[in-house]
Amino acid sequence: MIASQLYSTAKPGAGNDPVKKVLLAQLDQKRKIIAYSPEKLKAVYYSSITFANESVPLENPSVGSKFEKYLARFSFRKQQSYDLHKKAEKHLPRIASILKSYGIPEDFKYIPLIESDMEPGVTSSKGAGGYWQFMPTTARLYGLKVNGGIDERKDLIKSTHAAARYLKSLYDDFNDWTLVAAAYNVGGGSLKASIRRQGVNNYYGLKLNQETGAYVYKLLSVKQVIENPNKHGYKRYAQSADKFQNINEQNLL
Repeated sequence: MIASQLYSTAKPGAGNDPVKKVLLAQLDQKRKIIAYSPEKLKAVYYSSITFANESVPLENPSVGSKFEKYLARFSFRKQQSYDLHKKAEKHLPRIASILKSYGIPEDFKYIPLIESDMEPGVTSSKGAGGYWQFMPTTARLYGLKVNGGIDERKDLIKSTHAAARYLKSLYDDFNDWTLVAAAYNVGGGSLKASIRRQGVNNYYGLKLNQETGAYVYKLLSVKQVIENPNKHGYKRYAQSADKFQNINEQNLL
């Protein structure tokens, strides 16, 4: 009522009313506080989050809770290191360029960060190795040499080309990039079996093993801390104008 009266057509000379000026200034300040409230900024931020140009149903309490759980693990408060950003700065532009040449969404460039931490010498207990953590048979199937004398899984460029070919073949099977990410982790055959058994063709609705059930959330989290460093505590890599953080806002996590 007060606001409508204040903003109604003023009488001649009302513009010089000092009381009205003070009230209008206070009202504008309240509007700014509401506009930049943590809840509002968080809602705007969350609505912007996608994976491979596909929406993420963060309004679903279960999905939102899982996302925040893994996002917290990648925040500066937890990591206390800029290594993730240093590796991203060094390697991701080349990876993104190769993926783009195959028509693969750029968000898949984050896979090596969570698979191998960009360390080519990492080998899993099951025998997966290299930047993209290929199993030897899969690596050979997509054009890499893996034998006693050479292991091209450790070659960033060659292994990224192989990964792009593999991701492309998975998309031909699933026609959904989020499911492709899950299939990259668990294997196409296993994911198809889960979809068929559960009658659910949506990653966020599937019941998967713990590692695969967390996989996309990890990719989403790494993407966010790399692309919005200021919001997640990585001040050294923050830009002067952070799209999703007002200058007076607390870090999200």
